[in-house]
Amino acid sequence: MPVPTGYDLQTAKDALGSWLKGKLHGSRDLTMSEITKPMSSGFSNETLILDLGWTDASGAKQRDALVVRLAPTSYQVFLDSDFELQYRLLEVLDRHTEVPVPPMLWFEPDEAVLGAPFFVMRKVRGLAAPDHPSYNVSGWLADASPAQRHQAWQNAVCALAQVHRVPTELVQFLGKPDLGDTGLDQVLESVRRAFVWAAQGGSYRVGESALAWLESNMPAHRPTGLSWGDARIGNILFSDGNVSAIVDWEMASLGGHEMDLGWWLFLDEFHSLLVPRLEGLGSRAETIALWEAGTNERAQHLEWYEILAGVRLAIVMMRIAQLSYTHGVDRSQVEDSAQNNPVVHLLAQKLDIAPPGPLPAGWRG
Repeated sequence: MPVPTGYDLQTAKDALGSWLKGKLHGSRDLTMSEITKPMSSGFSNETLILDLGWTDASGAKQRDALVVRLAPTSYQVFLDSDFELQYRLLEVLDRHTEVPVPPMLWFEPDEAVLGAPFFVMRKVRGLAAPDHPSYNVSGWLADASPAQRHQAWQNAVCALAQVHRVPTELVQFLGKPDLGDTGLDQVLESVRRAFVWAAQGGSYRVGESALAWLESNMPAHRPTGLSWGDARIGNILFSDGNVSAIVDWEMASLGGHEMDLGWWLFLDEFHSLLVPRLEGLGSRAETIALWEAGTNERAQHLEWYEILAGVRLAIVMMRIAQLSYTHGVDRSQVEDSAQNNPVVHLLAQKLDIAPPGPLPAGWRG
């Protein structure tokens, strides 16, 4: 269920065509394919895909495939996501590091073009492991051999480590000093605020217990360093088992590197909570060891970071459930889904407390 939008694809095509002519200076004979959307759209941003052809100023024929990401307008999954900051981060990673991200082209802050700010990047060839249903159930990773899966997993963890080798000074603009002294302090304060915002006055016992546990067990070492944020195999594009791009940076921060590893491990466990995990994907211990070798860092507080991941993902699940209001779903059903889902069950399991109740039948398998 993508975020609802207030315009149709033909309107977007007409507006983008005029806008792109202004960007491709000296071009003529501009042609555009029909605009499409990814088969599995995200909840936080609208994404448009198109092919472009034109004749440049020298008379040469040019072609390109583009992806357009739009800022959310009608619904927010994240409380404090800074859309323009995403583009700035991706532009820095593209131009100044070896992190594989899509080549960034333009940012447009004016809402008059498409009804929201947007940025344009080149489309990168590759496949992502699906979320719905889980990559452990179907899709190219499930269809691959164990050896092919192992190669993809190994390359993915190495790409994660590559993100964590980015010098902090390159991405210092991600800091939010008004929220805390260190990057991790800033993230935790933003999580506190987002939880209150998403709860909308309701009672979420497991999430509240997890926040209290995080406060009581805060690591003495509180790092400041680049965190991708939504670090998982489903946000990596693969081509023949190799990483072609790392995508979806809405949750990026200076919360530190181990925060990404905790999120990676929690999400991996979440995707195999109700179904068997695929043979060939590296184990938890192998993932940690490969990440430590790639970063020359030691994972010291993973339990804390996995609980943090559970809270952050629970907030996302709360907001996604509440999005159902816009589709006429009964409020009681939405509240049940927001309070009792596999994320909350996994979080309760890690805290060794009782979950809200049995999982509703719709969540099973």
